[in-house]
Amino acid sequence: MSHLKDPNMPDKSITKVSSAHAPKGRSGQKYLASGIHLSMRLWEREQSGEAKPPTAREYEVVGFVLEGRAELHIEGQIVLLEKGDSWVVPKGSHHTYKILETFTAVEATSPPAEVHGREE
Repeated sequence: MSHLKDPNMPDKSITKVSSAHAPKGRSGQKYLASGIHLSMRLWEREQSGEAKPPTAREYEVVGFVLEGRAELHIEGQIVLLEKGDSWVVPKGSHHTYKILETFTAVEATSPPAEVHGREE
């Protein structure tokens, strides 16, 4: 019996991650479920403060605000993010966030942000 995966068969593995026990990254983000091409992370109750220096990442981000308010500074624009808003940061875009009110958001990254040490 072969243990090699048939390339014509879909992957049926299931991953469940409880946010209460999820591993944390250097910046405080919690890593949620992660697949081969996509991962989720949770920024939970981030406190207000000054924006960090802009950065460009080698992954695309989509996010959804669960609570609070923040400014997304991206490529010379400022976008206000509030509860119920979603956003996209394209791969390679120079951006940063300024938290205005205690902020909780879920992000999905593609490819997974934590791959190859791309942790933030």
